[in-house]
Amino acid sequence: MMTIILAATEQAGPLETIQKTFGLSAPFFIAQVINFFLVIFVLKKFAFGPIQKMLEERRGRIAEGEAKLKQIEQQLADSERNTAAAIAKANEDAARLINEAKTSAAALSEQKAQEAIATAQQILAKAEAAALAERAAIKAELKQEFGRLVTATTAQVTGKVLTSDDQSRINQEALASVEA
Repeated sequence: MMTIILAATEQAGPLETIQKTFGLSAPFFIAQVINFFLVIFVLKKFAFGPIQKMLEERRGRIAEGEAKLKQIEQQLADSERNTAAAIAKANEDAARLINEAKTSAAALSEQKAQEAIATAQQILAKAEAAALAERAAIKAELKQEFGRLVTATTAQVTGKVLTSDDQSRINQEALASVEA
C-alpha cells in the first residue's frame, strides 16, 4: 500500500499529492481559516478582553494595597517613635517631679523641724516662767507661814500676847536669818 501511495505521488505534483493524502479541499480549507479567525475574534472580544481587563484592575488594586501597606508601616513606625519619645518625655517629667517633691519635702521637713524647735523653746520658756512664778508664790506663802509659826512660837515661849508691831519685827528678823 505504501508503494501505491508513493507511485501516485510521483505522478502528480506536490500540491495534488498533499491534497490527496490529507483530503484537503480549497473551499473547506478557506471555511476553516474563516472559522478560525472568527473564533479568535470572539474569544478576544468576549473572553480574553474582559479577563485581561479584570487582571489589570486586580494588579492595580494589589499595587494600591501594597502602597497603602507601606504607608501604614511608615505611620506605625512614626507612631512608635512618637510613643517612645512621649514615654521618654513622661519619664523625664516624672523624674523631675520626683526630685522637686523630694526637695520640697526636705525643705518642708526642715521648716517643720524649725517650727517644732521654736514651739518647744516657747513651751520651755513658758514652763520656766510658770515655775518661777509658782516658786515665787510658794516662797511668799512659805514666808508668811514661817512668820506665823515664829510669831506663834514666840508668843507661846514668852507667854504674852504680841502686838502687830512685835509680830512684823519678829517676822522680819526670822526671814532675814533664813534668807541669809
